[in-house]
Amino acid sequence: MSKKRILLKIGSNTLTKETDQISRGKIEDIGRQIALLKEGYEFIIVSSGAIAAAKQFVKLEHNGQDISVKQALAAIGQPHLMRMFQESFRELGLFTSQCLLSYSDFENPKSKGNIKNTINILVANNFIPIINENDTVAADEIQFGDNDKLAALTATLLEADLLLIATNTDGIYTKASLENGRPKTIAEVQGVADLSREISMTKSSHGTGGMQSKIEAATIASEANIETWIVNGLKDNFITDALNGIGNHTKIK
Repeated sequence: MSKKRILLKIGSNTLTKETDQISRGKIEDIGRQIALLKEGYEFIIVSSGAIAAAKQFVKLEHNGQDISVKQALAAIGQPHLMRMFQESFRELGLFTSQCLLSYSDFENPKSKGNIKNTINILVANNFIPIINENDTVAADEIQFGDNDKLAALTATLLEADLLLIATNTDGIYTKASLENGRPKTIAEVQGVADLSREISMTKSSHGTGGMQSKIEAATIASEANIETWIVNGLKDNFITDALNGIGNHTKIK
């Protein structure tokens, strides 16, 4: 029986558990779930968090919103982020690998072929690819999307069965429920056409995408007939619970 392929996108707000530091406990939670599911699923991870990781160790001159400073922080933080993944996953018998991509890679047919071949070989040899944007040469995700679009493009290229986006809410809430202070999750929709008017434009303190970028990612995935599930990554067991139909999350078919 062939394994189902899941493209798991983890945002900075999930990895930090909405604090100022990367949570090793959350990385361990993710690894433990993957270890439990590895017989039936293969995972490819798109992970933000490099800038958040750097801020645990350094404070650069002109530290702030300037793009070049954020790129420098990403260059400092990426090795630390990967080390945390590697150490936590290795204790669970999982092996990791790093892939840094940019949007221009998806515009070049040769680059796309190289990405697909490399990642397929990694997965076939039981290495979990951990993908981030190459922030040294590209700044799109730093400014706009918190890797949501990158995750969707990667899911499409690698023919994933599911795009699982971990965020800090129980999926997408109806606008009316947010207005009355009792958030209600939209459990399932066919396509994304009706979602744009429901979503909030607010963003978290660490993430850069907000819900709008997740809808845009789901649009890309749906064009390739890939479902997108938006789940609450702050909760323990969020992957296994979603796959078992436990808890509230949004399925975009």
